[in-house]
Amino acid sequence: MTDISGNGRRADWGWFLAWLLVGACAGVGLAAILTVGAAFLVLAAVAAVLLIRKGPRRAAVGVVAGLALPAFYLAYLNRGGPGEVCRTVTGGQTCTDEYSPVPFLVVGALLLVAGLVMQAVNGRRGRL
Repeated sequence: MTDISGNGRRADWGWFLAWLLVGACAGVGLAAILTVGAAFLVLAAVAAVLLIRKGPRRAAVGVVAGLALPAFYLAYLNRGGPGEVCRTVTGGQTCTDEYSPVPFLVVGALLLVAGLVMQAVNGRRGRL
C-alpha cells in the first residue's frame, strides 16, 4: 500500500523502472537470440525472480514499457530506411538495406504508453 506523502509513489515508480530494465533486457535477448540473446534472457529471468521476491508484483507492468526500448533502438538503426543506404567509410563506401523505422517507432510508442498507463492505473488503485 502506498502512503499519501509521495514516498510510496516514488518507490512504486522505482520498482516500475527496475521492471522496465528487465523488459528491455528480455527484448534485447529476443531480438538478438541468434547471438548474445540467450545471455540477456538468462539475466532478465534472474532479475525477474529477484524482483518478484522483493518488490510489489503490480510494478511488473514495467516489463511492457521495457520492451519499447529495443523497438526504439531498431528504429534508430533503420533511421535511413527504407531501402539501400550507403555511408562513406575509409577507402570507399558501404551500403546496407534498411527497413522503414516507422513500424518500430509505432510499436515502441504503443508499448511505452501502455506500460506507463498501466503503472498509473495501478498507482491510483493502491491509493484508494
